[in-house]
Amino acid sequence: MCGIIGYVGNDQQAVEVILDGLSKLEYRGYDSAGLAVVEEGRIFVDKKSGKLSNLKESLKEKVHLANVGIGHTRWATHGVPSDINSHPHCSCDGKVAIVHNGIIENYSALKSELIGKGYKFISDTDSEVVAQLFSYFYNGDLLETLKKVTERLRGSYALGIIHEAEPEKIVCARKESPLIIGVGKNSNFIASDVPAILKYTRDVIFLENDEIGILEKEEVKVYDKNLNLIDKKINKIQWDMEQASKNGYPHFMLKEIEEQPEVVNKTLEFYTKEDGKEKLTDLFEEIDFSKVQEIDIVACGTAYYAGLQGANYLKKIAQFRSNVEIASEFRYSDPIIDERNVVVFVSQSGETLDTLMALRLAKSKGAKTIAITNVVGSTISREADVVIYTLAGPEISVASTKAYTAQVITFYLLSLEIALKLNKITEAEYKNYILKAYNLSGKIEEIFDSKEKIKGIAETIKDKRNGFYIGRGIDEKVAREGSLKMKEITYIHTEAFPAGELKHGTIALIENGTMVVVVATQEDMIEKVVSNIKELKARGAYIISITKNSYKDIIDVSDEVLAISDIDDILAPVLAVIPAQLLAYYTAVAKGLDVDKPRNLAKSVTVE
Repeated sequence: MCGIIGYVGNDQQAVEVILDGLSKLEYRGYDSAGLAVVEEGRIFVDKKSGKLSNLKESLKEKVHLANVGIGHTRWATHGVPSDINSHPHCSCDGKVAIVHNGIIENYSALKSELIGKGYKFISDTDSEVVAQLFSYFYNGDLLETLKKVTERLRGSYALGIIHEAEPEKIVCARKESPLIIGVGKNSNFIASDVPAILKYTRDVIFLENDEIGILEKEEVKVYDKNLNLIDKKINKIQWDMEQASKNGYPHFMLKEIEEQPEVVNKTLEFYTKEDGKEKLTDLFEEIDFSKVQEIDIVACGTAYYAGLQGANYLKKIAQFRSNVEIASEFRYSDPIIDERNVVVFVSQSGETLDTLMALRLAKSKGAKTIAITNVVGSTISREADVVIYTLAGPEISVASTKAYTAQVITFYLLSLEIALKLNKITEAEYKNYILKAYNLSGKIEEIFDSKEKIKGIAETIKDKRNGFYIGRGIDEKVAREGSLKMKEITYIHTEAFPAGELKHGTIALIENGTMVVVVATQEDMIEKVVSNIKELKARGAYIISITKNSYKDIIDVSDEVLAISDIDDILAPVLAVIPAQLLAYYTAVAKGLDVDKPRNLAKSVTVE
C-alpha cells in the first residue's frame, strides 16, 4: 500500500500541493516519500527515506515554481526503505518519472529484457521497470505509450507518469490498485484517496480497472484499454476536511475512538426509520433470502473480527448458518459455494486486494455478494451485487476503531432486517432490538470517563513483552480484536484464544506477572470465566478484566477492571471493545510510539 498524489494547474505551486497531499496519505505508507516536478523543461526529483518530514526538510532551501508534478509515500514491498528505492523512479535518461502503488509481478523478466537493450537500473524495486519501459516505448504520444506499457505489465498498479517532452500533462492508469482523479477549476489531480485532494476539490472520478487518464490544467480525459474515450461520471464527496483532520486531538486514533458514539447513532438513524421499517430495500430486491442456505463472511484483519461478530448476529437473530473466512485463505481453500450462498465481503477501504479477489471468485461460482465498506465508489463496492455503506466517515489512523464498530452495528442491523423479512422475529421484537441499540452511544461515552484509570494501567503494562487475551463465546471474538490492537500499535506480543483452551496447553506459558486481558460480558459464561481467572491467578497472572459493572464475581478475582455499563448481552461486546481500544492506545502513548502510523503497517493492503 502506497500513497500517490499528482497535480497539474496554474493556480497552485505543485510542490506545495504534493507535500500537502502526501501529509494526508501517510497512513497508506511512510517508509519514504518523494516528488518529481517539471520546471524549465526538465524533471526535478527529490526523495528521502523515512517520514515525510525528511523530504520537507530537504526541500526547505529550494524554490520550485512548477505547476505539474507527482508525489509518493511508500510502504516497502520490493527493496528496503532507502533514498534510492523511494519513488518517484526515473528512466535512465531522466526524461520520465513515475509513481506506482501495487506490485509488478513480471518485473524481473521485463528488467532483464531492458538491461539487454542497454537500460541501467539503480534501485531494488519492481516499480523502476515501469519508468524504463515507458522510456523505451515513448513515441511522442503519452497515451499510446502508456497503453503499450500496461499491456506488458502483469500484477497490480496505480500509476502516475510525467515526461519532460510534454511538461503540462500527467498520464495515469490503474489495475487492482485504487486511483482517483480530482477535477478542479484550472487544476486537476490524481490521488490514491480522497483526503489528499479534499482541500482543493470535492469532485472526483473513480478510475476502473484498465482505464487510462490524461490530465491537463483545464481538461481531463479517460480512456479504456483500447483508447476509446469514456464519458465518466463526476462524483461529489460529501464529507469535508474537518472530518479528515485531528481537530485538536493528539492522535487520529483517539479522535476516532471518541467518534464512535456518533458513528453508532448515525448508522442507526440512516438504516432505520421511526416506525422501524427497513431502508435496505436494495438488498431484498437483489437477494431472495428464503432461498439462501448459508451466509458466508469474508474479510481480513479487523474486518475479519467484525465479521465474527456479524456471524454471531446472523445465527442468533436471523437463525442463519454462517461461516467466517479470512480473505487471503478463501481463494485457495476450494470453497463449496454456489447460487444458494450469500457471501458478505467486509473492507473498510473497499480496496483490500485479498478480499476483492475472493469476491470475484464467489461471483464466478454463482453466489450473491454483499459488500460492507466505508468508501463510496471503491472497487469492492462497485463489483458486489449489493453494497451497504458504513457511516464511519474518514478513518485515518492505521489501527481501525470506529470503522470496526460501524461494521459490527451494520451486521446487527443486517441480521435484524433479514430476520424480519423471513418472519424469524416480529415487528415488535425488531423495534425492541433497535431501541436496545440506541442505548449504545451513551454507554460508550460513559467509558471515556475511565480514561485516566486506563492511562494508569497502561503505565503498568507498557514494559510487558507478552500477554494473552481470553474470553468465551462471542467475548473471545472481541478478545481477538483487542489483542490485534495491542499488537498493532504497542508491539507487545499478545495472543487471543478461548478461555476454555487454557488448560489444553497455553497455561504452561503463564508465570508471575504475565498479563492476561479477560473479556467477560455474557451472563451464562461468568461462572466458567471466574474459574479460568482463578487458574491464571494461581500461577501469578496479572488480570485485567473488561466486564459489566454488575458482574461482581469477575471484579472480585481481577487485579484491574475496565467496567462497562449493564446492557443486553447481545450488544455488550460492542461496548467491550472500547476499553480494549483505549488500553492499546494509552499503552502506545506511554511507550512514546507513533500511534497513528505503526511500523510496517499501512491502512489497507492492495497487494496479495
